Amino acid sequence: MRLTAAGIMALLVFPAVAQDGTGPVPQNADVRASGDGWNCAIGYRVEGAACVAIDIPENAYANGRSYGPGWACRRGYVEVSGTFCVPVPVPENAFLRSSGYGWECERGYREDRDACIRIALPENAYLTGDPSGSGWACDRGYTPVEGACVRIAVPENGYLTNADHGPAWACERGFFARDDRCDPVAVPENAYLDPDSYGTGWRCERGFEQVDQTCAAIALPANAHLDRSGNRWRCDRNFQQSDGECVLGR
Repeated sequence: MRLTAAGIMALLVFPAVAQDGTGPVPQNADVRASGDGWNCAIGYRVEGAACVAIDIPENAYANGRSYGPGWACRRGYVEVSGTFCVPVPVPENAFLRSSGYGWECERGYREDRDACIRIALPENAYLTGDPSGSGWACDRGYTPVEGACVRIAVPENGYLTNADHGPAWACERGFFARDDRCDPVAVPENAYLDPDSYGTGWRCERGFEQVDQTCAAIALPANAHLDRSGNRWRCDRNFQQSDGECVLGR
């Protein structure tokens, strides 16, 4: 269309209301707090110089956003194709998550695809509430074996470790595990119990060294001293070991 001179003058003198919230305030609009322009009320959007009602589907509400459809689905509903809201499908023995966008199985049930199936709780077990895995764990003193909880055979002088992995029992102090029993540690003279000592379960007192299964007194040569462990010796400063003696270094 060709504009005439009069038409151009009309546009210059009487400009159309902008679509960015400036100009005269239309119906269903509110003046901005700054006083500069206006915004459409919640549930309306700008169309030309007016605020027109947003077509809000059932089970939805106006969210007041200037972008997108201007509405969102209510809790327990999900948007489909940007046009309507359908209920979140919650299976039997489940409940809607607090977010409203999914579901969780009730206690005593576990998720299996789109359903909640009852957890088969064996004897001497309890529910864990963990959605992954079996959903149960054995009582203290029992261990899972092929879907059942079997009592742990703890030998005399042993105790339960309560460990999720590794040995289910350990020996008391002064005993060591051998096969399925706890045998006493034979502590030689001039030694003491030491569970951190590899193999024997005992350590020689300071000034003694292990010789087979005994503790022999250390023959400390001249110009030597016991090392940090107390079970070996080393030469004093400026001396060096030579044939079991400490000689002055050169």
